[in-house]
Amino acid sequence: MLCRSAALKALPLTCCRGCYRNTLLSPPLTLLSPPLTCFSPPLTSSLTPALPSFPSSSLSSTSSCRTPLSPPHPPLISPPSISRSFSQNTRPTGPMELQEVLKVLEQLAPLSLAESWDNVGLLVEPSKARPIRTILLTNDLTEPVMEEAEAMKCDLIVSYHPPLFRPIKRLVQGDWKQRLAVRAVEAGMAVFSPHTSWDSVDGGVNDWLVGGLGSGQVSVLSQALASAPQRHRLEFEASSEEELRALMSELKQGKRGALLQHSVTSLETGGYRVCLRCPDSELPPAVQTLLRHPGPSQSLSLLQTQKLPLPGCGAGRLCVLDQPVTVTTAVQKMKVHLGLSHLRLALGAQRHLESMVSTAAVCAGSGASVLDGVRADLYITGEMSHHEVLDAVAKGTCVILSDHSNSERGFLAVVKERLAVRLSDSVTVVTSRADRDPLEVV
Repeated sequence: MLCRSAALKALPLTCCRGCYRNTLLSPPLTLLSPPLTCFSPPLTSSLTPALPSFPSSSLSSTSSCRTPLSPPHPPLISPPSISRSFSQNTRPTGPMELQEVLKVLEQLAPLSLAESWDNVGLLVEPSKARPIRTILLTNDLTEPVMEEAEAMKCDLIVSYHPPLFRPIKRLVQGDWKQRLAVRAVEAGMAVFSPHTSWDSVDGGVNDWLVGGLGSGQVSVLSQALASAPQRHRLEFEASSEEELRALMSELKQGKRGALLQHSVTSLETGGYRVCLRCPDSELPPAVQTLLRHPGPSQSLSLLQTQKLPLPGCGAGRLCVLDQPVTVTTAVQKMKVHLGLSHLRLALGAQRHLESMVSTAAVCAGSGASVLDGVRADLYITGEMSHHEVLDAVAKGTCVILSDHSNSERGFLAVVKERLAVRLSDSVTVVTSRADRDPLEVV
């Protein structure tokens, strides 16, 4: 996992999670234009095409009670369509097609939340459609897991880590990942990977991981933003209705008209004030058009709008514990939570086993880039390099390492429960027994 840019700052958002209260601690987002909420409705909806728009109340600092973070509840802060679907408790009846199941997976964790470098979504699609009767959940798609899937005549494998990540130029038997792709195709099995979309979503892997320590105030370390194209706002004046009509006709020629949105305000001194909103691709021709007209060019101002933050979503979590625990207790709690008999522990400088832990930062998988620079008594992640651990220790931070996939695998049980309340009774969801971290204590 890579850390998002430091420029991605969050608006102050607070929500009550029952056992968690999510308060984003980063500084307020600096807008280069007035807040988006002052724009007309078309702009708000156009900024977030990949996700349903959040209601304005979800962007305020007012608390609202939500359910505790435990299965089988859905993500705690999710797009409105998800919340409504779960609250209605409606389930499909009869066989489900692949696209129906993929729609449910998208609702639980929109793929737009994944990191830009990631390879998520449907990775293998069978040529012949067939009803989805059996879904196998696994952290990694390995050859033992594939044998398990073949034995149960699985229809869909949901592999948290994408088995196909880098571009492939051929499918040959010499590469184990390519062999798995061929076997999936031959068996008519679909393969889907959510990876960092599950990490980022509210109520996802990182929220589950930090929940092992107990209740507390949980905040996102690197705020996720809506995956909308960058938009710009052009403001200019037209002296008459005739000039306004001519300008708008010229600006919205051809297909460009569907991409541009505008609002008009009458001026007390006569004429009109126009607010034109356009994406990156349409900015140069729009500006060039306006510069050809003396009046609008003299009154022209250009502002850039920021993308909306997605409350509760993003990389990593920081928890201020309601009840601080000792380092020893933190280790024991995480052993139970992860189902492991052993963890690796590095004590921070001037710290010992009975030192108190009040704050913990977590990032599932390989979390050093996300945790870097975060002030906390304890880091919890799957793996860090030797020098990354030394850096943390020198700053007085203790580190718990579980090995990479051990920090993620337990979340599959949560996903199984969430799918059970969303899929038809004709679909069986199974958690892989062959899936395990390649490293073990001997």
